Amino acid sequence: MATETIEMKEDRKAKQPSKTSDIPKNGHKVLIIEDEQPLVEALVYNLEKEGYETVVSHDGQEGLRKAISSSPDFILLDLMLPSLNGIEVLRELRSNERTKNTPIIVVTAKAEETDQVVGFSMGADDYVTKPFSVKVLLQRIKALKRRTEPAEEDLENKVLEHRGVKVDQVRHKAFLGKQELDLTPTEYRLLECLIRQPGRAFSRVQLMEFAIGEGAIVLERTIDVHIKTLRKKLGNMDMIETVRGLGYRFQE
Repeated sequence: MATETIEMKEDRKAKQPSKTSDIPKNGHKVLIIEDEQPLVEALVYNLEKEGYETVVSHDGQEGLRKAISSSPDFILLDLMLPSLNGIEVLRELRSNERTKNTPIIVVTAKAEETDQVVGFSMGADDYVTKPFSVKVLLQRIKALKRRTEPAEEDLENKVLEHRGVKVDQVRHKAFLGKQELDLTPTEYRLLECLIRQPGRAFSRVQLMEFAIGEGAIVLERTIDVHIKTLRKKLGNMDMIETVRGLGYRFQE
């Protein structure tokens, strides 16, 4: 099934991929787990044109092995894959110590709301449906990079702490007392947003824009799933309070 946009086709044909070898690398590696060869070629060319190093896998089992062995900075993951489907790959990535915090963007033709809720609940950081603009995807990767790397001005307050919960912005880790919390990247960013201003009520839209990015598809069920799992991991269902008709706040 052809899913690349006209823009992708034109970008792929404009130059031969070999010419991207002269472009300076930006120090970031992207693993593409996708079985559609034309789409893979388009993604590889456009990512390398932006300075990314790329690693490619065409099935789920191989993609999982490469994710663990090659330590990518970002993963683009299709859901409908041979040998091991994308949801199982996502589950394994989030349970593995080496990949549990790696930013993952699901890139798939499965556009139903239930599919997106499952993807986010399993630990996806963003969800892009086919067909898509490669330029938009590149911006989503850059936005995800900004969210996962704390800004210099934020490093002055390296640790956020409230009610026994600590968020270390430099190490990108969260703790309940001395116990490290096993959070997905999205859960971590939700906790970081809420704990910055205890008592402030955030709408679901605000929380999703902070955790997943502006322009992402915002579903109330999606944010509710993330908050539900975050509450369980905190061990206190009342620490994150529901604000009726709006969203959530961290207990003051």
